Amino acid sequence: MHLKPFLASALRSATSGGRRYHVWMGVLTLLILVGAWAYSIQLRYGLGVTGLSDHVSWGLYISNFTFLVGLAAAAMMLVLPAYVFEDVDFGKAVLMAEGVAVAALIMCLLFVIVDIGNPLAAWHLTPGIGYLNWPRSLLAWDVLVLNGYLALNLAIPFYILYSHFRGLKPEKKKYLPWMYIAVMWAVSIHLVTAFLLAGLPARPYWNTALLGPRFLASAFTAGPAFVIVLLWVIQRETRFPIAEGALRKLAVITTVAAQINLVMLLSELFYKFYSPTHHGINARYLFFGLEGHHALVPWIWTAIAFNVLATAGLMIHPLRRDPRWLIPACVVLFVSIWIEKGIGLVIPGFVPSPLGEIVEYVPTLVELGVTAGIWATGLFVLTVLVKVAIPIELGEVRSPDLEEPRPARVIRPRTKRPRYDEDRPVRTR
Repeated sequence: MHLKPFLASALRSATSGGRRYHVWMGVLTLLILVGAWAYSIQLRYGLGVTGLSDHVSWGLYISNFTFLVGLAAAAMMLVLPAYVFEDVDFGKAVLMAEGVAVAALIMCLLFVIVDIGNPLAAWHLTPGIGYLNWPRSLLAWDVLVLNGYLALNLAIPFYILYSHFRGLKPEKKKYLPWMYIAVMWAVSIHLVTAFLLAGLPARPYWNTALLGPRFLASAFTAGPAFVIVLLWVIQRETRFPIAEGALRKLAVITTVAAQINLVMLLSELFYKFYSPTHHGINARYLFFGLEGHHALVPWIWTAIAFNVLATAGLMIHPLRRDPRWLIPACVVLFVSIWIEKGIGLVIPGFVPSPLGEIVEYVPTLVELGVTAGIWATGLFVLTVLVKVAIPIELGEVRSPDLEEPRPARVIRPRTKRPRYDEDRPVRTR
């Protein structure tokens, strides 16, 4: 069996490294412990310790959830050209993108669990045990597509890495059909999440046909931007070869998606404000404030400014090809999409309420601690996955069964051969 040596080598790779690696993992572990402590307070006293209320029932947790679903789906931007179109530039980087998808999906599920309040209530969403109400419920669709996508992104890289560990070439007929399914599944997880919001008639801020396409455009902006930063760090800190062509192509994908995202945002603003109606009151609260309430106004305008500046910088070819400008632009773009798609999308749907009441939402320290702990968990998982994959892909770690010991040389005792004259018959006269 090769599985036990594979798991043992993975454990050795994850626990070994230089000083900066251990400092990084130590900081993440500390944040995870802080998040666990904050979550213990929430478990003890309930969601009353958060900034959520009867008027604003989705806050920081679901904001991060909607953003991370897009980050998970955007991993297909590398999987599609690498496996389907056999682009050699993406060949070495595709496993890293799938690691991003796994880490993002784990964070998505954790944010859903902490938002439920009591994690024991999650059994209601378990098929065959609880009442999933499928196919009528969009929430049931969301549960199925997220868990299915997580299973695909765990199984396919595991098969490829395990084959390389055994010194074998992965058979395309065993993983390529699942890759096609994963590509379609990546689009579905984000569209289903968008439909989950757009299908609520009492929330006019989300009732727009552009919500699904905007979800995809923002996902294909923030996701490749994050992958660019990840590949840049791997290129600097390890000997893993990252083709410059992969970074250039990802930068072009990010730039085009960012432009499309801005066009869709401009279309939404025109629709909301050129001919204002009562249904645009949530947008007015978000962008300009309402009756003295303007908690989200600085957030959304900061996000738009960051988005425009980063996109404009990426559109200039010399700047986009220079890592000194590309990496900061990707970081700024990632933060702007997180604000726009998280805080700027989920919370304004509840303020004002359908009855016109204005109750603003401000996250508490407990929510911030839990959120920081979940993000640290995701980065911890991503770091471990990358640390395990790199030695196998470089050929530094292989199954010990591949090195078969040579059979010992058997030394046979030499027998004394009879002399020639002793064998000759004695001739007599």
